[in-house]
Amino acid sequence: MIRLLHRWPGLLALALVTVLALSGAALSVFPAAERLGVTQPEAGLSVADLAQRVQSAIPAVEQIVRAPSGQITAYWFDGGTPGSAVIDPSTGQGIGSADPNQAERWLINLHRALFLGDGGRIVTAAGALAMLLLALSGMMLVARRAGGWRRWFTRLRGPFAGRLHVEIARVAVMGLLVSSATALWMTASTFDLLPDSAVPPTTLAEPSGKTGIAVKAIGQLQQTPVSALRELSFPYADDASDVFTLTTETGTATLDQGTGVQLSWAGLSMWQRVSATIYMLHTGQGAAALGLLLGLMALGVPVMGGTGVMLWLAGRHARPKIKGNVTPAQAETILLVGSESGSTWGFAATLHAALTAAGQTVHAAPLSSFDPVRYAKAQRILIMTATYGDGDAPTSAKGFLERLSQADVPAASLAVLGFGDRSFPAFCAFAKTIAAEAEAKGYIMLIPFDTVDRQSPQDFARWGQALGAALDMPLRLAHQPILPETQRLSLLSRRDYGTEVQAPTSILRFAVPNATLWQRLIGRGISRFQAGDLLGILPQGADVPRFYSLASASRDGFVEIVVRKQAGGLCSGQLLALEPGDTTRAFLRRNPNFHAGRDRAPLILIGAGTGVGPLAGIIRDNRRLRPIHLFFGIRHPDSDFLYGAELAAWQAKGRLASLITAVSRGSKPQYVQDSLRGEAAQIANLIRDGARVMVCGGREMAVGVADALAEIIAPLGLTPAALKAEGRYVEDVY
Repeated sequence: MIRLLHRWPGLLALALVTVLALSGAALSVFPAAERLGVTQPEAGLSVADLAQRVQSAIPAVEQIVRAPSGQITAYWFDGGTPGSAVIDPSTGQGIGSADPNQAERWLINLHRALFLGDGGRIVTAAGALAMLLLALSGMMLVARRAGGWRRWFTRLRGPFAGRLHVEIARVAVMGLLVSSATALWMTASTFDLLPDSAVPPTTLAEPSGKTGIAVKAIGQLQQTPVSALRELSFPYADDASDVFTLTTETGTATLDQGTGVQLSWAGLSMWQRVSATIYMLHTGQGAAALGLLLGLMALGVPVMGGTGVMLWLAGRHARPKIKGNVTPAQAETILLVGSESGSTWGFAATLHAALTAAGQTVHAAPLSSFDPVRYAKAQRILIMTATYGDGDAPTSAKGFLERLSQADVPAASLAVLGFGDRSFPAFCAFAKTIAAEAEAKGYIMLIPFDTVDRQSPQDFARWGQALGAALDMPLRLAHQPILPETQRLSLLSRRDYGTEVQAPTSILRFAVPNATLWQRLIGRGISRFQAGDLLGILPQGADVPRFYSLASASRDGFVEIVVRKQAGGLCSGQLLALEPGDTTRAFLRRNPNFHAGRDRAPLILIGAGTGVGPLAGIIRDNRRLRPIHLFFGIRHPDSDFLYGAELAAWQAKGRLASLITAVSRGSKPQYVQDSLRGEAAQIANLIRDGARVMVCGGREMAVGVADALAEIIAPLGLTPAALKAEGRYVEDVY
């Protein structure tokens, strides 16, 4: 529901909201410009002194008005002809025209009514309401994506358009709330929809019937500083019943024109004070700096509108449409999905269709929307989730574990199915955590926890049989995986290693494929990438892609991976058979947890064999000469010293601070973890100074590295787990 409230007002009112935002941003400049151009009065100047100066310069003056910016304007009639001028308070003389700026007047008419009068005001009010709904629903969606309000400014993942959309929203949303809410208030005031709460004037004295007192002699005017003035109206000299009217920031007083005595007083009601504050907030009049800030925030609206449309279009392709999805209050089965790239939603659609065909009412939603209070008729909750990185929640599951811990246990039973790749060490770790915490909290498990490896339709069908047996219904899950959209990569060059140690390995360099502007904006295609991201290769004759860590960044101008021939390996065999000019199909999967980052903290890079690939890419991209220390494990320096010449060149240029190799088949066999122990003092000092550790390679190597590192940092009171929690120890292990 929240997503719908955010999507449709944004799509339907995009043009209107954009016009209002841009015109509002332009209008925010005028109060600031006026404030800068105002001639300010000397300190302590009273209204009496100002009025006397103006009256001396302009004898026919009838009214003096002070704007919130401090600009003073005088109005008069001379021979029946009206006149006005901006006043220099030091002399009372006119120094400029008081006619409104024509560009400002045009923008105001556009912003308030679209040049359509009252009908236009109603349309712009609808636009303000749409913006208010967008701001409120957007706040809730940002909090859900971040994993809770306390993580509002957490680091984001995903395509550029999505990150830009949320980054702007996180900064601008409060300003948009203020602008839209105040606009609705002012529209209601214009159409007299707000109560009239003006305080009636209190009579303090009767008119004297006299005229002719000099403004300099009126005590009330002498005691009122110009800074408090809003308006001073002069009486007609030949009408003894007419009075001076003095309006200040606190109320309105009438003064006898013969004696200067205060005749009446009407203070501002609380309602009027609120209205004045709302006017100031919306227009910037009296708060020019705030107005400029709100104007800058409004400039984010067209950008968010454009990126929002991109996300909507991209989402329509990334997530399958689920037919017959009932509301959570009506559903017997709640199907919650945790997905990073969208593939898990395909399995969810298959399960939803099968359950619906079996007569069940099913509600499918992101795992982050978990709310048992809304599941009035639910008999079971089915959770299907992938795992991101080293056991983290995927994007659509942010904040779920926190909600799970806080919510009461419903009567509905629970089943959890994890999706992942068994070759990764954190295989289905997030799903396992959900199952363990739910069981510990007291949930009744419908069937035991299970997993699907590499999007296997067979694993999914087997789990479906177990679920059907538990529900006492036939449940056949025939899922056809949605293959990722691939691009053709052309091989530019290859360098071969490892034949002497019976481990054929090649550095394969491909040309960067052409990408459209649309693909760049929505983050699709192989266009913008960093070393450490993953290149998915879909080998011929297989439905499941294989992933290789990128050894280059897009700024390098090529796509590079390191491939070792695996016994019976379909994908590695096909890749190592390529010659320059040959092509393969591939796609990009971002891996932000294994990026070097932009800070200046030292890096300790640890890799063995092909694991040096992304580490070499990080070193190559180290143009700011950040301190990087590489520990590299190889079998034999004459056969598989990958990037040997480049590492020496990068070290000479300062991109690599130190290189330590461990040769496992030399005269003194040594593994990379042994090299770490040999440099224990240096590593401890680096970590004490804030260094980040990045490990890439085989699982056994990673375990040995973790053990060695634990020994090295134990005297510091640290553990590898503590460093991981801080984001200072990351792995890309296979």
